[in-house]
Amino acid sequence: MSDVLSVQRLIPSPPEPIFDLLADPAGHADIDGGGTVKGARSGGRRLAVGDRFGMDMHLGVAYSTRNTVIELDENRRIAWQTTASGPLGTLLGGRVWRYVLEPVEGGTLVTESWDLSQERWTSKPFVKATMTSSTRANMERTLERIAELVAGPSAH
Repeated sequence: MSDVLSVQRLIPSPPEPIFDLLADPAGHADIDGGGTVKGARSGGRRLAVGDRFGMDMHLGVAYSTRNTVIELDENRRIAWQTTASGPLGTLLGGRVWRYVLEPVEGGTLVTESWDLSQERWTSKPFVKATMTSSTRANMERTLERIAELVAGPSAH
């Protein structure tokens, strides 16, 4: 695997409601196809470049992440970099979650990417080896959930 894993889905919706979901951390638990996001520590606000937001997570054990918005083009692109909270953040994390929304005939082509190019050297080999296949499936479910939320259950 290269350092970037991407999945795409055509969602029968304009980009605005899709972007609204992505730009508010409070809704991330609703769209998370992996079921690891349990809640936002700072949801209910629209994100901007440079904003930081925390997430309560659970994958075998409870933990939290610290995320920084590093890219934002309204209704077109948003990306945040995720690290572990606290002292572990110097050793774990650095991956980037990116969503690109492209208006096309029939709706919006949404590309979700899991970018490990900036993952800490201490965690990158482990993350690539253990999480790649499940992450692809989880990303596909995330895009399915987004489609259901903005276009209804018939958007499959």
